Amino acid sequence: MRIVVKVGTSTLAHATGKLNIRQVERLCKVLSDVKNAGHEVVLVSSGAIGMGVGKLSLTSKPTDMPTKQAAASIGQCELMYVYDKLFSEYNHTVGQILLTGSDVENRDRYMNFQNTIFRLLELGALPIVNENDTIATEEIVIGDNDTLAAIVAVSIGADLLLLLTDIDGLYTADFRQNPGAELIPVIEEITPEIMALAEGKGSELGTGGMKTKLEAAKIAMAKGTDVVISNGARPQSIYDIMEGKPVGTRFLCRKGK
Repeated sequence: MRIVVKVGTSTLAHATGKLNIRQVERLCKVLSDVKNAGHEVVLVSSGAIGMGVGKLSLTSKPTDMPTKQAAASIGQCELMYVYDKLFSEYNHTVGQILLTGSDVENRDRYMNFQNTIFRLLELGALPIVNENDTIATEEIVIGDNDTLAAIVAVSIGADLLLLLTDIDGLYTADFRQNPGAELIPVIEEITPEIMALAEGKGSELGTGGMKTKLEAAKIAMAKGTDVVISNGARPQSIYDIMEGKPVGTRFLCRKGK
């Protein structure tokens, strides 16, 4: 299988913005094992701005563009250092790809991106993709890494897009406010009623929420990629997800990609 795994800031970092070391170590161990089993893995990782906020000891996520970009610059270095160190412990080589909206929209640059990521996979490397927050502005921003992950999944013809977040999946209502809310195990079509279940924003340090994940699922499903939204606090569940077991919420693609 070829899978794209998107991990959010809420999974990578504590509320302080500092790295959640235990969580990231477990994630890298599982993904390394998945690669050892012969699967191709691409990691779309949030966390650069959040980690930069923690490293700079800022009290909250910045709102002005220059500070966001500065935090991303510092946080991206930290993020890739951690990934390189942890994956190297399991004999896997990582490669970094940073994208903006214009890279996706410009045909030549998009083709260059595809050529690079396919070559990395052929060489047995593990590509790690993030939005290039250090130069992205409102005009060229992709917006969130859920959408970026869907774009990457479609670009490489992934079999599965796994969106790891801080809840178990999509519920029939906000389970934080409604104890009777139930997890929806399978969705075959994202209807307006399904979208209505995705109200609310993401974590304080992140940019997305359930709505961006459903939008990402739409993009991937339309091109033949299954999508699973699952809890990133339990990286071991990736094994079950790849075997098709009922974990999180699975979105079934339209056949014939």
